[in-house]
Amino acid sequence: MPSAAASAREILVRLHDVMASRTLPQAKLNSVVQIVGEAMHSEVCSIYLLRDGVLELYATRGLAQEAVHVTKLALGEGLVGKIAEDVETLNLDEAASHPDFAYKPETGEEKFHSFAGVPIIRRERAVGVLCVQHADPHKYDDVEIEALQTVAMVLSELIANADLADAGGAAAARPQSTAAMRIQGLKLVDGMASGYAVFHQPRVTIEHTVAEDVEAERHRVYAAFDKMREQIERISAQAEFGVGGEHEEVLETYKMFAYDEGWARRINEAIDSGLTAEAAIERVQQRTRTRMRQIDDPLLADRMHDLEDLSNRLLRIVSGQMGTAAQLGLRQDTILIARNLGPAELLEYDRRRLKGVILEEGSLTAHVTIVARAMGVPVLGRVKGVRRLIGEGDLLLLDVTAGNVFARPSSSMEEAFETKLELRQQRRAAFAALKSEAPVTKDGHRLTVMVNAGLRDDVAALDVTGADGIGLFRTEFQFLISSTLPSRERQQKLYRDVLDAAGDRPVIFRTVDIGGDKALPYLNKEDADEENPAMGWRALRLALDRGGLMKVQARALLDAAAGRTLNVMFPMVSEPWEFDEARALFEAQREWMEARGRKLPAEIRYGAMLEVPALAEQLDLLLPHIDFLSVGTNDLTQFLFAADRANPRLAERYDWLSAAILRFLRRLVAPTRAAGVQLAVCGEMGGRPLEAMALIGLGIDRLSITPAAVGPIKAMVRSLDRTALMAHMEALLAAPPRDMRGALQAWATQSGVELA
Repeated sequence: MPSAAASAREILVRLHDVMASRTLPQAKLNSVVQIVGEAMHSEVCSIYLLRDGVLELYATRGLAQEAVHVTKLALGEGLVGKIAEDVETLNLDEAASHPDFAYKPETGEEKFHSFAGVPIIRRERAVGVLCVQHADPHKYDDVEIEALQTVAMVLSELIANADLADAGGAAAARPQSTAAMRIQGLKLVDGMASGYAVFHQPRVTIEHTVAEDVEAERHRVYAAFDKMREQIERISAQAEFGVGGEHEEVLETYKMFAYDEGWARRINEAIDSGLTAEAAIERVQQRTRTRMRQIDDPLLADRMHDLEDLSNRLLRIVSGQMGTAAQLGLRQDTILIARNLGPAELLEYDRRRLKGVILEEGSLTAHVTIVARAMGVPVLGRVKGVRRLIGEGDLLLLDVTAGNVFARPSSSMEEAFETKLELRQQRRAAFAALKSEAPVTKDGHRLTVMVNAGLRDDVAALDVTGADGIGLFRTEFQFLISSTLPSRERQQKLYRDVLDAAGDRPVIFRTVDIGGDKALPYLNKEDADEENPAMGWRALRLALDRGGLMKVQARALLDAAAGRTLNVMFPMVSEPWEFDEARALFEAQREWMEARGRKLPAEIRYGAMLEVPALAEQLDLLLPHIDFLSVGTNDLTQFLFAADRANPRLAERYDWLSAAILRFLRRLVAPTRAAGVQLAVCGEMGGRPLEAMALIGLGIDRLSITPAAVGPIKAMVRSLDRTALMAHMEALLAAPPRDMRGALQAWATQSGVELA
């Protein structure tokens, strides 16, 4: 079988003369369907173009000629309409069995079974569809599909030059509003900001797709790769955050992509097929976008976004169109608008002018999100159609805290936004003033308020908030943003830096909690292929199964804590024997290091996460072996209620202040206290003032929460009479009201408890 490049080259050689001829566009399209049909041995080859929002049959070989300019399909109608609407390829051995199949009797296509179609793309929108059909049922080979996609690129140029299709593609007919508008999205990096809309990158328009000289195109790509790599090295060297952090590892991963030989090879293969350098990069980029839409794993999708970012950069270099908003410079307070954004591209912007970012895509684990958080730039993601809804220069009020942005706001919207922003700043100032104040209740009871962390930079929150320590350091963050398994040396450096920054304040390191919804691309894929990953092979279960991974982490932690106290916590313990096995593994590594004269921690304290309800039934067996117990309320809630917290239909259905959860937590207080074991809550529940008040009423004295929640929780604690609250909680749990939240809210209001 010929290679994809050879198949495409055979067609492009024949198309070259057609493209260069002085014949009318219709004649050219008629020639194209003949050439493609013959080369692919298909009885049918057809071209549909988008005109006035409808797909019209423009040329065909094999279907009835009288159907040309007569057969029309709406976007989403039939197989052709689905391809254009979704900008996706279809390859079917039996077209009529597809649920979107629509029969058009005037075409005479009933005798054809096989169908393959690819979108003709212009500026990321479908302007038409190229498809082939065959009488015998069979799927087209990957080589044939890639050849079709290459031809579609050439057709895009012909169609644009002849003004045959809607210029804006499938979205052209949709008007852009000029009225004030509230647009919602996903909270990626919290914050509020106002500024004027600036589009990150005008799309590079490829004017020529067919190469005159393949070797010359190859040299252009080589030169562009060299220049791109120089830029990435320079950006990485100049990036300043003040403190080392996770974003540094992001940039290292990003550089790895820039030097990826596989990516360069795929572009070279596209040039071999007869494409220009620009068209070859775009061809590979289209394939990447298709893969991105097929990837369910958000971490792998984020890696693909990095490659997309680099493709855009390479395309701008090779085409000489380098004018991004970063290069042109920001002239005023700016909210940056982009489909997606790479970390290196974000770092190119003037941080004095860049006030916020809005992405059409984006995710919580994306590299750009990590870097933006380090820069202190609020980011709103998953804003569908943002580049259509917002115009260049529009005034924007970005409120990531509320998960929305106001475009072209009215004066009343601006006034409300400024009032909210001022109140937010006042509250932050008031909470900051509590930094040096201890979390002591009105009746003199001292609580412990710690923070959750996962990055080097997060440790700075200890000084900013006056927290008592780090009650949960998520060690898996380092694994999640790395393209390979982090070495012992890298892990050790991170843990030592965290301990150094914390000083004499305690840090509880949770061993790596991966698997489930935290799949790693460099671990075996079967570990992620689970129907119910939240209850599957994850956390301690996976770590014990992969003993080597946990041994490396144990040595890194033991080395990093030399001469100090090391607090180690194991996640998702279901039975006491799992804890015993994990502790034994750590102790074996300690003995191994001691035998070799290595300096060890002055003390090692072991703890467990209680997230699986079954563990509560065996506390009497576990407590003699542990120093502390931390309740992870996020997982615990979903396991208690059999409700997936990632399911939006269930996310708000089960209340943390339900009697079931509060009674469950109360059962833990007396036995842990009797055993001298510290009990803490380190889930999101403890970071909400009303919920934290309820926990204190149960007798829980230790909370580990997000840094932003420390101020509000301290304010609540200092306004609270713990003794009175505990008596009230006992009465409520003895005869739970239907609305526990309402009852607690009413008591807090009556008692003057400050709930920010």
